[in-house]
Amino acid sequence: MKIIQFGEGNFLRAFVEWIVQQMNSATGGGSSVVIVKPRPGDGLDTLRAQDCRYHVNLQGMLDGETIDSLEEITCVSQAINPYEEYDAFFALAQDPEVRFVVSNTTEAGITFHPSCCLSDTPPSSYPAKLTQLLYHRFRAFNGDPTKGLIILPCELIFGNGHHLEHCIYQYIDLWKAELDNDYEVFLKWFEQSCSVCTTLVDRIVPGYPKKDANILQARLPQADPLLVQAEPYHLWVIETARNLPLEQLAHEFPADKAGLNVVFTTDESPYHQRKVTLLNGPHTVLSPVAFLAGLNIVRDACLHEVIGPFVRHVMFDELLPTLNLPEDELRRFACDVMERFCNPFVDHQLTSIMLNSFPKFQTRDLPSLKTYLQRKGTLPRGIVLGLAAICAYYRGGQRADGTPIQPNDDPRIMRLLTDLWETGDAREVAEGVLAAKDLIWHEHGDLNTIPDLTDLLTDNIASILEKGMMETVKIVESVELRGSLKSEK
Repeated sequence: MKIIQFGEGNFLRAFVEWIVQQMNSATGGGSSVVIVKPRPGDGLDTLRAQDCRYHVNLQGMLDGETIDSLEEITCVSQAINPYEEYDAFFALAQDPEVRFVVSNTTEAGITFHPSCCLSDTPPSSYPAKLTQLLYHRFRAFNGDPTKGLIILPCELIFGNGHHLEHCIYQYIDLWKAELDNDYEVFLKWFEQSCSVCTTLVDRIVPGYPKKDANILQARLPQADPLLVQAEPYHLWVIETARNLPLEQLAHEFPADKAGLNVVFTTDESPYHQRKVTLLNGPHTVLSPVAFLAGLNIVRDACLHEVIGPFVRHVMFDELLPTLNLPEDELRRFACDVMERFCNPFVDHQLTSIMLNSFPKFQTRDLPSLKTYLQRKGTLPRGIVLGLAAICAYYRGGQRADGTPIQPNDDPRIMRLLTDLWETGDAREVAEGVLAAKDLIWHEHGDLNTIPDLTDLLTDNIASILEKGMMETVKIVESVELRGSLKSEK
């Protein structure tokens, strides 16, 4: 089996190729990956000079065990720049061993560019390149239904497969005149013989390990400039396509035989929501809280005697109950996330998470706030404190230790917060932020209409200003503890 991979970046090399390597080792198979550069420019010379081999260093905690491994990846057989080697790219369509296509062309990669033509060598957009490749394959095998491809996009957008499939249909329609008599039969072949799956990928890949490079390189037989570092945890959720039975997909991509955390499902959305809620959601809340409390690194926040329990409370008591997957499964995932947050090898800066905090809160935490209120009849105090901390962070200035506070967001949001903070009034800030329905909250509307939210947010902002973040966290935790003890009685 051959896999065409659009993209040569660190993530794909430490995720897809690593997974293929594990499958080969477990099954004795010889699956290989052909890397196709999705954009013009250099970037393949070093890979080719190493015969397309490189090493992956896994560092971190997994199931309570410290992992620090080095493995050579040998499953990449070829690297092609279609802008310079279009014939080699074209030849992939004629290879009967090709069965899968994977990609990670960034969120902006799955887009429709109407300027792309079927005759381009190659077209500029990734979906256009893929559609062109599929048409050449259709022609090379005379529409053989067994020569369709299974397509697994890894771009970090919800419903990536649905977006990519829509783009392919757009190009087939755009190129109707160029396809001429082939239009109807090619369209039918794509619909019936090709499968575009939606996927969710999850692995933190820092890339080249600059901090430990000398130590790691000394463990190798020779220097490897393409050495890539990743955490041990990995997850690939693959939602099968309309015309591809789950059993067939699992058979053709035997990840289970390698013990890999690859999930085949008919609906990827609960897993997507789980990741957004239990990994991205806590990040968005803990970062401004921990930073304003004087901390700088995610790991330090999770291990702190005050902030750590707050993070776990938000994770397990406020966010987790808003999801619909089985509780034991959710708790396992949440425990894995906490272990990842505490990775002793990765110094994940809190400030790197706080870019565009308001839009992140809107997509990652606000839905959980609303669901929690609906199910519990009260507001989740930890999540609301996270929003208050974002408001306080966007005030700017500096921490007590002199560290600059430098928020970064949409200039319009920055202007709004500057104007609100000029009033010096916590309620003005709370009401103004919650009222920004078109700028921040969009379809959620004016959040001042949510019962008690304006008052609670105002109280939290005022407490941060008067008592500081650490004391405010203690107050919130004390209120939650009293509430839980009362409910137990």
